[in-house]
Amino acid sequence: MGGEGAKIWASAAPLLALQVSDSVWSSTFQDMTGIEIVDDILTVSVPSQLVRQRIEQRYVELLLSALTDAGYPDLTLVIEVEIDTLQPEPESAESQNGSVSNEAAAVTAGSSTGAAPQANAARRYTFDTFVIGQSNRFAHAAALSVAETPARSYNPLFVYGDAGLGKTHLLQSIANYVRENYPQYKVRYLSTETLLNEFVDAIRKNSQPEFKRRYREIDVLLVDDIQFMEGKEQLQEEFFHTFNTLHEAQRQIVLSSDRPPDAIATLEDRLRSRFKMGLITDIQPPDFETRLAILLKKGEQSNTKVPADVLEFIATNITYNIRELEGALIRVSAYAALNNEQLTVELAEIILADSISATKPRQITASYISEKTAEMFGVEVEQLRSKSRTRDLVHARQVGMYVCRELTDLSYPQIGKEFGGRDHTTVIHAYDKISNLMQERRKTYDDVTLLIQQILAR
Repeated sequence: MGGEGAKIWASAAPLLALQVSDSVWSSTFQDMTGIEIVDDILTVSVPSQLVRQRIEQRYVELLLSALTDAGYPDLTLVIEVEIDTLQPEPESAESQNGSVSNEAAAVTAGSSTGAAPQANAARRYTFDTFVIGQSNRFAHAAALSVAETPARSYNPLFVYGDAGLGKTHLLQSIANYVRENYPQYKVRYLSTETLLNEFVDAIRKNSQPEFKRRYREIDVLLVDDIQFMEGKEQLQEEFFHTFNTLHEAQRQIVLSSDRPPDAIATLEDRLRSRFKMGLITDIQPPDFETRLAILLKKGEQSNTKVPADVLEFIATNITYNIRELEGALIRVSAYAALNNEQLTVELAEIILADSISATKPRQITASYISEKTAEMFGVEVEQLRSKSRTRDLVHARQVGMYVCRELTDLSYPQIGKEFGGRDHTTVIHAYDKISNLMQERRKTYDDVTLLIQQILAR
């Protein structure tokens, strides 16, 4: 039966690996193994108690989704902790501290096990896939310079701009470039939300020394959405000392934000001054030529064939950010695939009428989208935020997350918070899954289109 358990994990692991960052995969799931499956109970093992707790607290939803997608929706998962006599590699030792026990925890529905390929969604973010234009040329050049010579050019590098313009792409590109060209370097990319969660976890478990070592003994630290640090005094205090330690040791620091340091309210002055020590660069909304180039590259990457005049129509009318551009491309290509129709400008105008309308409301909140999602699918808002995983409710929740990402400027963590405090990786999984299903299932396409129309018609 152990072979069957390993087989189930081998099926689910690649799907899970596509939904989490490289650091999360290596520190949390890479060493998970399948033990056995008996009476629909799948037992897996992890190397430490801390890994088990992290999975229970943050990644159960993703595990269940991966298992469901792999064809195993009705399993109960038991996570065992085994004593691991091998010392973890430095880069995969993230959060490996803590006591080891033989305790086991049961999680309802879904599971994963075994060694899986290190496929990773973050690896799609490279400098080669970043489309350069007048709006982002300087930021791209600065990021590439930092990646080529860490801590020798701009330190820290601070990149700011509105949501959906490519800041995360640049930070992930730096991380991937350094990992490839400086394999001896310890590189860590994470969001400020993840940093906060780990900091709070360290305080709760009285493991601050391990937390300090984890972030002060690395060569390149990249922190996304640093603006979420405002108002969090203890985290700012800790990050101040981490910043000083890394900078004095000539280690590279890269930060991103939706605004420049001076505009981040309640940020300590001593931290603000350090953010301004290196280079500050911004990313502006893309111009027409850049928008068109982005659409062309996205079409090539997804093997989607859209006529040139339709791409020009989209680039002309969707001007706000890259996220909206990609959403428009998905919608028109999905419509054509589902209806077996030839795409024309006239048809694209009909499909995207709600998005390109001059009266399109910009102030759409996540709570309003939740309400309209619940109303359309005949459920309560609280059900969308609950832990229930019935098939219809999961579909409604994922559609709501997708639309929230399309119609608002909220980050993945902010959307996850609206839908029951879910981890940002759950939102990424939902967005990618609905994007794919729109190409394959007419019902999913119709659900998304109808929900968007109802929200924009208010």
